Amino acid sequence: MIDFKIQAGSWSELAQDAMQIRRDVFILEQHIPEDEEWDALDASALHFVVYVKEKNQVQAIATARLLANNSIGRVAVLKAYRGQGIGRILMLKIIEQAKFEQRVSLKLSSQVHAIPFYESLGFAVQGDEYLDCGIPHIDMTLSI
Repeated sequence: MIDFKIQAGSWSELAQDAMQIRRDVFILEQHIPEDEEWDALDASALHFVVYVKEKNQVQAIATARLLANNSIGRVAVLKAYRGQGIGRILMLKIIEQAKFEQRVSLKLSSQVHAIPFYESLGFAVQGDEYLDCGIPHIDMTLSI
């Protein structure tokens, strides 16, 4: 079992680690243009970073953000850690936070290949597929 912790905080607190994960996943791996990855919403979002401790080193391995408009975005898990339940643990933490804040619903823009993952968390597809940064996406919502 992986020894992990999830930290929630502001962009000023978590930017360094969140940026590295997003750069690795979105910019380098998925070839999203850098100017489309970074936006002004980071400054006001609540950010989440998953840290693991392996071989006496702490490493940031996953991130996401929760916006004031109830939108979850920039969900990313480093390639070496996918398929181990890290994304699920991260999303459950965000849902727990949203419940704590008494939000009534959450929404996200899912890459089409990730629809089954989000459906397993209770999200439902809304609307039609569209391209975002050249990648097929679809909107999904969750009532909480």
